[in-house]
Amino acid sequence: MKILLFGKGGQVGWELQRSLATLGELIAVDFDSTDLSGDFSRPDAVVGTVRRVRPDIIVNAAAHTAVDKAESEPEIARLLNATAPGAIAREAAAMGAWLLHYSTDYVFDGSGDQPRSEEAPTGPLNVYGQTKLEGEELIRASGCRHLILRTSWVYAARGGNFAKTMLKLAAERDELKVIDDQFGAPTGAELLADLTAHALRTALARPVVAGTYHAVASGETTWHGYASHVIEQARALGVPVRVPNEAIRPVPTTAFPTPARRPHNSRLDTRKLRDLFEAHLPAWQVGVERMLAETLGH
Repeated sequence: MKILLFGKGGQVGWELQRSLATLGELIAVDFDSTDLSGDFSRPDAVVGTVRRVRPDIIVNAAAHTAVDKAESEPEIARLLNATAPGAIAREAAAMGAWLLHYSTDYVFDGSGDQPRSEEAPTGPLNVYGQTKLEGEELIRASGCRHLILRTSWVYAARGGNFAKTMLKLAAERDELKVIDDQFGAPTGAELLADLTAHALRTALARPVVAGTYHAVASGETTWHGYASHVIEQARALGVPVRVPNEAIRPVPTTAFPTPARRPHNSRLDTRKLRDLFEAHLPAWQVGVERMLAETLGH
């Protein structure tokens, strides 16, 4: 079994190098790889990589994820999030390979207060969401055997993340203002990587499971709830925290204007994933607490 991973240096890609290694021979590339191209701004070169490797499975963890920047460079976002994945999908179809690709809750319009199912109408609010949706559509149109995992609020112990930013600010400030009208589930790269390996094992044995799935941790919170939990846990671990709990102020999205509109409702219904793959999705707090223990050295 030969697996080709694109985007090995990202948050999810880093964890995938661990989880996918149990499935077979792993060839992992990134945008700056030299021998094999993983540069999604050059779709022909990436297709050339697929042809050289001839993998049984392709996992795409590469994407343009700078949501606000995408508003000012839609052509680049489209190239990375739609054109290149579409080209890879067509090549996967030609050689009979599986393709696992990650998408986002941003394909929806964020209205309402109920979790979205995979069949819910889409309606992206920004360029990032639109290009990710276009990528999904090109993969489906290619006819390749595929799994698309939509996720949200992804974090990892490696690199920067929301929790680390909040802890830095909490150590410096007497008051924090955090958005309290966007709802979702913080989802760890480690969980996504483990789900990916599990889903691929299942798909190889039962190809009928091909399709689109929502993959997020259980439960829901807001960015304010997320920040409050992180700071509370850090304080319990003995980390110096200056800001008192009551000074973590909830504010609306309008308090922090951004170039790209954000969805208020990022809740995703994971019933389909849990049922078809018999997957257990832990509460979002479990992964966040594990990440904090790792990054804070406890």
